[in-house]
Amino acid sequence: MRKVLSIFSVCLLLSCTVGPDYERPEFYSDENIKNSLNLKPINNNSVSLEWYKEFNDSILNDLIASSIKHNPNVGVAKERLRQARQNFKINKFSMFPTLDADGSYHYVKDSISYGVPISTDYFQSGLDASWELDIWGGGTRLTESALALVNAAGANLNNVRLSLTAEVASNYISLRQTQEQLRISKENQKLQQEIYDLVNEKYGLGLTDDITLKQAQYLLENTKAQIPVLENAVNAYKNSLAILSGELPGTLDDKLIDVQPNLVSKQFKYNLERLYQLPIEIIRNRPDVQVAEQNLISDNALIGQAISNLFPGVSISGFLGYQGAKIPGLISSNNSMYSYSPVINMPLFHWGALINTVELQKSKKEEALKLYQSSILTAVNDIRNSTDKLEKEYQSNASAYQAWQSQKEADSLTLDKYKQGLIAFNEVLSSQQNLLSAQQSYINSNANIYQDIISFYKSVGGGYQTKLKSLYKPIKECNQPTSQEH
Repeated sequence: MRKVLSIFSVCLLLSCTVGPDYERPEFYSDENIKNSLNLKPINNNSVSLEWYKEFNDSILNDLIASSIKHNPNVGVAKERLRQARQNFKINKFSMFPTLDADGSYHYVKDSISYGVPISTDYFQSGLDASWELDIWGGGTRLTESALALVNAAGANLNNVRLSLTAEVASNYISLRQTQEQLRISKENQKLQQEIYDLVNEKYGLGLTDDITLKQAQYLLENTKAQIPVLENAVNAYKNSLAILSGELPGTLDDKLIDVQPNLVSKQFKYNLERLYQLPIEIIRNRPDVQVAEQNLISDNALIGQAISNLFPGVSISGFLGYQGAKIPGLISSNNSMYSYSPVINMPLFHWGALINTVELQKSKKEEALKLYQSSILTAVNDIRNSTDKLEKEYQSNASAYQAWQSQKEADSLTLDKYKQGLIAFNEVLSSQQNLLSAQQSYINSNANIYQDIISFYKSVGGGYQTKLKSLYKPIKECNQPTSQEH
């Protein structure tokens, strides 16, 4: 027994961890990223989780809170995080000895070749123990990989919440935009009905011709045709928001009625300097980038786990209990017994499977490395595009507002001149169409500002830049031994 303990003590002292330790790859320097995004030095390095509350809309706030709580996709992400945690706990203790209670009956009959056939039977009860030593750190690497997958699942949950928040906000702005377009169309319908009635009255008195009457009718009917389309779009956005909130379509209709003043009826004021007051860490801590990096860490650790299978394994099993011919009196000092079986397993011939497993895992790690690089590029590109788009939209919005105001004045003057009989009706028709177009363009631009702000906050992670758990560190590193496996 002492010899066995001595052998295992030496094995434990010599144990180490094979395979590459993870080091974060630096594809692009912080300075280059800062220059690409025109970032400025800042003191505050955080983004609020509740950035959408800047819009000052209580209905939107309630919708987002409800969706985070009830949306099934969030529930799926939570369950996957729970599964990853359980898997980590399973792997964390896989290197520890196991102990089982055992009760059994044995019957043995020797072959006739022994001479006189002998048969024996006995009962056995006690504790079975087994332990496979983690000499090369395969179990350690497996635990490291499992912890990385826990972190990846946590980051994925944050990414689902971020995407959901942005999607609810985007659909809500689209709803308000469509409702405002519908309101404008109905107001124009009333005005155009008055114009048509005026033209029809003149036509009855013989003061105008058929062409003018048909033009007035065309203007009115064209506006009427847009209203059912807009009403259908309003219903579609309401249904989408209900689904995102985990509700059946139609259940939120009363809550999502048109309110005045509408959110998109005027320009939202946003400090554009904030677009460039970002910490560089916001790139690598974006949830989807964290998912990609944690998958890379997991695949990197599995290389070491695959390498450990190339080398001898050491395990021990033992039994401590009682053995006797009868159940009565089985548990007694006379029937006590124990056994132990140390085993050394040396891989010799596996048709190249073990070596190929190592190469396969290295390839998976390289794939994960490229995906991580791609996620960083995507993050920087998203931020750059959202900031550029928002700045340009504010410039466009100022022109759209001026165009709308100018056309309102022109339309009022045009209608007055027509009533005085100074101009033909086709000028009224053209003016009305231009007014509707200018007003719709301004409303669309207001909505685009909101959408671009939503895109910006989504691109910077929306406040979900959480610090992940530190990696499981191997107790002892060692030089990677070489082995020939065929």
